[in-house]
Amino acid sequence: MIRSLRGTLATLSSDGIVIDIGGVGMLVHVSAGTQLGLPPAGSTVQLETHLVVREDALDLFGFLDTAERELFVALTGVSGVGPRTALAICGLGGASEVAGFIASGDVASLQRAPGIGKRTAERIVLDLRDRVGGVTTPGVPGNPSLIAVSADLEVRTALLGLGFRDDEISHALLGVDTDAPVDERVRHALSQLRTR
Repeated sequence: MIRSLRGTLATLSSDGIVIDIGGVGMLVHVSAGTQLGLPPAGSTVQLETHLVVREDALDLFGFLDTAERELFVALTGVSGVGPRTALAICGLGGASEVAGFIASGDVASLQRAPGIGKRTAERIVLDLRDRVGGVTTPGVPGNPSLIAVSADLEVRTALLGLGFRDDEISHALLGVDTDAPVDERVRHALSQLRTR
């Protein structure tokens, strides 16, 4: 998993940004908020990242801080919310502001994101309201509840990427220590899956 990138900001476009890392241009999709917070082209930039693996593509998404990345990962865990939609929701404001919309059930504010209808906004609130209760505030390195959700999704994503079904993964994760690091949880699940 690519967790961060540091390089020279080469170009900005509607499709994302290109970061030059040792002569290799990496296309990184970013939210409107992250793009506004970037320095001018030619400057050195460092972003937190999340890699989305699909059958036909590897898409890299970038964020100015960990809180926005955690929010993005939590949003992509909601049924019907893909990475581009999650990025649009992140672009509504800072991570704490968007988490505040979710925690307070502010469906109307979530609907300001392109492609988000009332039903999807309500599903986001229903699925994530309890997980974003302790809204991240500036200066605080991360919301513990969002960090936990992010770790859970990272474990599942890794196992899904290895070809296991969701029901197999759920069974394999029964009894796993949810406070354990992601790699330990993946190893535990793999040991369970291999014995089945």
